[in-house]
This record gives sequence, structure tokens and C-alpha cells, in this order.
Amino acid sequence: MAKQYWLMKTEEDVFSFDDLINCPDHTDSWDGIRNYQARNFMRDEFSLGDKVFIYHSNTKDIGIYGVAEVVKEAYPDHTALDPKAKYFDAKSAEKGVSRWMMVDVKATHRMTKPILLSDLKTMPELDGLALLQRGQRLSIQKVSSEHWKIIYQLGKAKKI
Repeated sequence: MAKQYWLMKTEEDVFSFDDLINCPDHTDSWDGIRNYQARNFMRDEFSLGDKVFIYHSNTKDIGIYGVAEVVKEAYPDHTALDPKAKYFDAKSAEKGVSRWMMVDVKATHRMTKPILLSDLKTMPELDGLALLQRGQRLSIQKVSSEHWKIIYQLGKAKKI
């Protein structure tokens, strides 16, 4: 399967790109996804080696902060079964099987400076980018290879 490109949203104060960098081997599970479409992307379409922009939402400087790579394909999100976990899901717990999935990602590159949403909105060459569509709030979004190249070059990403 051809490499795919994605954007994953996170809130900086919940789990930032720096938090991912500070994990052992710059790798962690991407848990807590509780939207069926986002789950289905991870479960059905994510593959080893896919590239991901890490995007901080709900922060002063909303934008893309770095690049990660999918290093473990989708598997059940165990936090759904743990009543003490932030992302506990009572319906999953009732059945004893998580209906939610997660993947492992590894931080690979940091943007020289964040690519701010406000800057992305001014670029006509990014027309059609899901992130820029009105009402688009999905935490995981596809990114075309053309859009990926433009944004990646704009960020002057440096290998970690």
C-alpha cells in the first residue's frame, strides 16, 4: 500500500508534540480517540510508515508543530476499559472489549517554527485541505501528498 499522509490534532496542554519527543524513543500510543470516523481511519487506513502532522488546537498559537510516523498499526485502546482512565468508555467495558482503537506514533521531525493555522488559511495552493474546510473538527484528517509536500517544505522540518 502506498504511503499515506495524515494530520492528528491534540491539545498542547493535554499531550503536546514536545511530550511525544520526551517519550522513550520519541514514541507513544495515540489513545483517547472517541469518534467513529477517526477510529475507522486508524483501524482501516493507517499503515506502518504513514506520515503524520502533529497539530495543536485550542492553544494560543494553533498550528502544526512537528511530524511523526506510524510505527504500530491499530490495536484496541485499553483505556476504554479502565474506569480510572480519562478515556473510559462504559459501553466498551460492558462488553469487555474496546470498540476504540489506537496506533503508536514516533516523532521524527520538528518544524523550525510552528506552521500557524492563520498562515495556512492564506495559501490558495492548500485549497481542499480538510483542516481548512468550514466546520471540519475531526481529530484525524487525511492530507493529500501535494498538500503534504507544500506544508512540509513550509515548516523546514528538522530531523529529531
